[in-house]
Amino acid sequence: MGRHARRRFPWALVSALAVVALIAGLAFAMANRKSDPAKANKTTTATGTRSTTSSGEATQECADLRLAVAPQIAPLVADLVRADGAVCGKVTVEPTLSADYVFATAMWSVAPQPPKWPGRSRWVGAVSGSRGARHTMGRLPDIPESVGSRVLVSDRHPAAVIILAAGEGTRMKSATPKVLHAICGRTLVGHAIAAARATRPEHLSVVVRHQRDLVAAHIAQVDPDALIADQDEIKGTGRATECGMDVLPEGLTGTVLVTYGDVPLLTGETLQELVDRHTDSGSVVTVLTGVTDKPAGYGRIVRDADGAVAAIVEHKDATPEQLLIQEINSGIYAFDAEVLRSALTRVTTENAQQEKYLTDVLEIARRDGGTVSAYRIDDWWQTEGVNDKVQLAALGRELNARVTEKWMRAGVTIVDPNSTWIDVDVTIGADTTIRPGSQLLGATTIGTGAIIGPEVTIRDSEIGDGAHVRRAEVELAVVGAGAVVGPYSYLRAGTELGPKGKIGGFVETKNATIGAGAKVPHLTYCGDATIGEGANIGAGTIFANYDGVTKSHTRIGKQSFVGSSSVIVAPVTVADGAYVAAGSALVNDVGPGEIAVARGRQRNIAGWVARARAGTKTAAAAAAALEEQIIETEPGS
Repeated sequence: MGRHARRRFPWALVSALAVVALIAGLAFAMANRKSDPAKANKTTTATGTRSTTSSGEATQECADLRLAVAPQIAPLVADLVRADGAVCGKVTVEPTLSADYVFATAMWSVAPQPPKWPGRSRWVGAVSGSRGARHTMGRLPDIPESVGSRVLVSDRHPAAVIILAAGEGTRMKSATPKVLHAICGRTLVGHAIAAARATRPEHLSVVVRHQRDLVAAHIAQVDPDALIADQDEIKGTGRATECGMDVLPEGLTGTVLVTYGDVPLLTGETLQELVDRHTDSGSVVTVLTGVTDKPAGYGRIVRDADGAVAAIVEHKDATPEQLLIQEINSGIYAFDAEVLRSALTRVTTENAQQEKYLTDVLEIARRDGGTVSAYRIDDWWQTEGVNDKVQLAALGRELNARVTEKWMRAGVTIVDPNSTWIDVDVTIGADTTIRPGSQLLGATTIGTGAIIGPEVTIRDSEIGDGAHVRRAEVELAVVGAGAVVGPYSYLRAGTELGPKGKIGGFVETKNATIGAGAKVPHLTYCGDATIGEGANIGAGTIFANYDGVTKSHTRIGKQSFVGSSSVIVAPVTVADGAYVAAGSALVNDVGPGEIAVARGRQRNIAGWVARARAGTKTAAAAAAALEEQIIETEPGS
């Protein structure tokens, strides 16, 4: 990324300061309790339960502290908390997946289940005072959560999530592995990892096989802490899950979620609800199901008289009565870890496909006396998988429709959602207008009251409040508040346009800093340059920054003026308040208040056309004009 690509508000610093305040508050609270004998008998503090011995000496039953913070400040927070010594229990610092959402959440093992974070808000929060109480140390601006990646706060974290991503995806007809195809700014497996991480599992394993090295390398980039499990020659979802279990700690207990690397609309909230339903029901297996009026091809959920899941019947094996069932299997499950491990050892390949089916675990669990239940969701799109390019496009449209709807409900005007594409990690301020044909990609941020489009592509860039960008391509760039870009402008990596600045029609910029109120209005290439506040660059100016070996930098001072059709041959500095005459080829510096005229003196050669272009239409036109001049100058004419 270019060094000027993104200047964001320092959320990480805010979070770090909040944690420092948390530590100070803990230390202060402990000091007060130590100095107050009246409170020494039995009190609950932010660091655990304190009691007294028979001699009256205070002792402390330590509780563990678990912090969830943005990855970039996790090491700092860990060092601060441990160095302070206010917490006597175990300190665990867990990075969140997305740096866009900065949480500094303190949760205590002695506290009851905390509430979920409020939707559409960023918070820096901490536990203090009485048991399980919570107060906010600072509230950051409202912003809708990223689709599929909201971090949920619950004491029911799954012990592990296993993502099955080993399939070949032959129907994609592509050299790219299926799970590495992308929609809305993330690969399919990237969406799956984001949803899984939102539940904050203790472990996450991803099962791979087809083009293993490519997929594993991408997973390591997206989530370095994910465990890679290799599926062997034995086929089937049951065997894939077994391989995923093999890389998890031996003796793992708790809930294990099994999901897929090709279900991009599945959200972390749905997975957490599956965990909660699984826990509340006391089931050993809970299957996520949906209802559709087009169930052909899906396994049917057969329930018994009590409403429990009796069986999952594949479409080809279903009776006429079972084919009428509209509740279908998503293939996404919550398992008791011990039940899953035991049942997988008893799943065989004795079937027509000679594969180990994960659905066989349900039958084994029921036979062992366990309860198998279902959690039905109305939003069946969340469980739709991608098998070919047609489905990839369909799910991409649906996810984009959800993203655009989310932003419209947050106060953004999107004139034509059908022609507007917004990636899931983009953020947009209220009262911004998005006009047709716009693509907002990657980690782009748009301020409030901006006008974007029509026909723009903005990738990994920052657009300030009230800026106007139309018919332009912007990549790894910063556009300041109130600035104007376009039409037909190309802002390449490292471009930084200051507040109320302008980059106009048919202008290309790269690694260029353009100051507040400065203008590059027309037909210009501006590369490797710094343009001062209020400067004006005339039409047709070229910043010649490359000599075939080295790229050099040009500096244009504040309130300076560069005339049209000039060539600035770097490295050159034009001081504050200087002029460059139109048509100049500038190779030397220009001092304050000077004007540089770097062009040859004009010389007119009489009769050249008649001699050098005789017999041409030009020569005839010149001869006629000369004759007319003679007539006009004759006496009496």
